[in-house]
Amino acid sequence: MTTGTTVGDSAAADRIRRAAIEAFAESGYAGSSTRQITKRLNMSATAMYPHFRSKEELLYAIALDGHRAVLAALRDADDPESPVLDRLTSVVSAFATWQAEFHQLARVVQYELAALTPVHYRTITAIRRDTVAVLTSIVQAGKDCGEFSVDDVDDVVLAISSLCVDVCRWFPSKIHDDPQPLGAAYGRIAQRLVR
Repeated sequence: MTTGTTVGDSAAADRIRRAAIEAFAESGYAGSSTRQITKRLNMSATAMYPHFRSKEELLYAIALDGHRAVLAALRDADDPESPVLDRLTSVVSAFATWQAEFHQLARVVQYELAALTPVHYRTITAIRRDTVAVLTSIVQAGKDCGEFSVDDVDDVVLAISSLCVDVCRWFPSKIHDDPQPLGAAYGRIAQRLVR
């Protein structure tokens, strides 16, 4: 998946990112060494450094890619000309589908952010705010036009976001192993949360 990160854009850097995603998803950021990551690629531990100055920079590149990709997925799914309930359904479906389809990447970008430097963390949280803003604008529009019955827009957005983000923690399961039907189900759940 290419999402235009500004760090480590070569093919070798992409291979290292993919190996790191697997390692971080399996063992966490703290539990994965650069040696373990590069060993997955039959490379020496020092092979990473021409592409990423540190393990933290590698995590940042992964987080940047992941957050940009999920924001793009939500924006692509939103058609401001559509009825507000259709917009919400489409965006929530895309959100949950993305979390399932890229569950290893999503697990890393959702649960390993505490390891980022303050500067990198601020960059990522700005993208997260933009992602939440997509949902907030839809729920607020539905409340304003009287189609959605919600007491607090922020609470509803938090509930929907939490439901979608949590998908990466457990997907796949015995019940759900296809991202598309899962996304559609979450879209229907979101409808019930606002009506």
